[in-house]
Amino acid sequence: MKSRTTIATIFALLLTCIYATKEATKKKKSKLYVPQIDCDTKAAKIINPEFIAKCPSGCQDVKYRVYGTDIYASFSSICGAAIHSGTIDKSGGKILVQKVAGQSGYKGSFSNGIRSLSLPRWRESFIVSEGKPKKGVQYPSTLEYSSSSNTPVKGGSQRKEYRTTAVPLQTTQGAFTTAKAAIRTTEFVSTTPKPATIPTTVTTTITIQATTGVATKPPVAIHKVRDIGQVQAVQGRTQNQGLQRQEPIVSFRKPSTSPANLAIETDLWKLGSSLFDTGFSSKEDVVPKPLEPVSQGNPNCKVDLSFLIDGSWSIGKRRFQIQKQFLKDVAQALDVGPAGPLMGIIQYGDDPSTEFNLKTYTNSKDLQNAIEKILQKGGLSNVGRALSFVNKNFFEDANGNRGSAPNVAIVMVDGWPTDKVEEASRLARESGINIFFVTIEGPDENEKQNVVETNFVDKAVCRTNGYYSINVPSWFSLHKVVQQLVKRVCDSDRLACSKTCLNAADIGFVIDGSSSVGTGNFRTLLQFVTNISKEFEISDTDTRIGAVQYTYEQRLEFGFDKHRTKQDVLNAVKRINYWSGGTSTGAAINYAFEQLFSKSKPNKRKIMILITDGRSYDDVRGPAAAAHQNGVIAYSVGIAWAAQDELEAIATDPDKEHSFFVDEFDSLYRFVPRIIQNICTEFNSQPRN
Repeated sequence: MKSRTTIATIFALLLTCIYATKEATKKKKSKLYVPQIDCDTKAAKIINPEFIAKCPSGCQDVKYRVYGTDIYASFSSICGAAIHSGTIDKSGGKILVQKVAGQSGYKGSFSNGIRSLSLPRWRESFIVSEGKPKKGVQYPSTLEYSSSSNTPVKGGSQRKEYRTTAVPLQTTQGAFTTAKAAIRTTEFVSTTPKPATIPTTVTTTITIQATTGVATKPPVAIHKVRDIGQVQAVQGRTQNQGLQRQEPIVSFRKPSTSPANLAIETDLWKLGSSLFDTGFSSKEDVVPKPLEPVSQGNPNCKVDLSFLIDGSWSIGKRRFQIQKQFLKDVAQALDVGPAGPLMGIIQYGDDPSTEFNLKTYTNSKDLQNAIEKILQKGGLSNVGRALSFVNKNFFEDANGNRGSAPNVAIVMVDGWPTDKVEEASRLARESGINIFFVTIEGPDENEKQNVVETNFVDKAVCRTNGYYSINVPSWFSLHKVVQQLVKRVCDSDRLACSKTCLNAADIGFVIDGSSSVGTGNFRTLLQFVTNISKEFEISDTDTRIGAVQYTYEQRLEFGFDKHRTKQDVLNAVKRINYWSGGTSTGAAINYAFEQLFSKSKPNKRKIMILITDGRSYDDVRGPAAAAHQNGVIAYSVGIAWAAQDELEAIATDPDKEHSFFVDEFDSLYRFVPRIIQNICTEFNSQPRN
């Protein structure tokens, strides 16, 4: 009987142990509780040096201020910084926050829908990353918040008490006896009652070490400050294990005459002092002085501007400095900003190189500071090579080119170029770049024989009417032309080279929908219209497209003001339905002029592309001549049974460049590049005066 009882008891104990083990395992595997923070929670308010927290949704609002990029000042919104860095999106989520050292400067930027602000310096920073716990690191389930040091106290003034404790330590080693002085902790405790408020505590630890033995060392003072994680946490994203809260440690080595157990009470660090010598108060909730609003730029001067500055040896160091001052003055006068002008700089010598592009600096102050740091590169004055570089590389979307703003290149030349500029300038102009030249101290009569290319300014600038060139007799009078140059650059209506063959036309297609065409061939004809249209830059301010279909009658498919994007135009062409009927081409030309070209904008080139597969039932010569006299440039495209004499009558002179014929509809595609090339050649051959 006893044995059975014993067995039952053992079995019960075994079950109890198994159950307890399972419960302990469950506790070990319990999920980490992630504390929630608000959108306006600032890193400075949280004492924990490293923690995981969860942000709510909707923290992208501008009222949640963020200062810095990648490394953020501690009074930034934590969740706002997390969105700015791309760690989370506006729907919120878990993040890992690490406190790091204060920075000497914080650069603002626009990222993920949030514009962060710049700040000269701050005593503490933080970084954010994906909210995954690191192996071996325990994160708090409850965050410790700092209380306000300047909160008003009810019922009287604060009274200071200091509590001091001593812990003597002593060790012996060899011939030397080292006595470590008592570690004394001095605490300030507010004794005034504060309902539901944690008292503010500042702890200072002082360690004094006295050494006795054969030799005595002179007094040495060593000051150390532990700054949570240092900058290594940012550079290498290293794991900050065992991080402690920031606290000053002062260690003194005393000669043997000092007592071994020296008790010191001192208020070493005054309340409100900063651990980092930045000039800021250490009160965590101090709001910095409001930053001056950053200008969005002059909206009446929205241009993308490239300055080509002369870095050749011939300019000398002194004149190079004058040139930089001129650039700074121009930057100030322009009022650079995302809603106004943007400015980049290329320095040329033997070869050109980009100092900074259009998107590097978005306000005049930062731009001026960057200009001051530019170093002269030396070499020759290869302006032609620099213009070629600008045309091929500078005005790219990746470099900040906005597309909606005119492209302007201002070339600074000391004396004259050492290479030819004509061909490179022509290609740049045809790409829509408005070239200005500012020449300083040009060649005199005896020096002109050394100039590589005569009249290089007129061969380079956008127009030769004097508007695009400024000659300055001396470097010391360069500052006098700042306002003159800025006024010209900002007058977008006068920037003639912004208009190219691909963005400055109203193109009207006049499409034969007669019975002889047929449904299948009509779709091929519409594909021909699509292939031409998609080569142009289409918008309300660029090239516009319209279409008319005709048989005996005429129908406006869509006008110039109907569709404002390329995709809308291409979709509209696909939706054109085949009509079927007779062929009255002359009446169609009159109708196209009345419904399309009479409503064309004054600064647009009027281009008509008529496509037909047969002879017209009416006269085409009179309507075509009237269209030519009213400035319409006409192209005629005939297929199969189209009459050659009518095609030539419709086309603008010379006929060979404006009239085309093909036997089959399937061969229409061959004319697309020729028509585009002819349109551009004709546009670029216009006089530049």
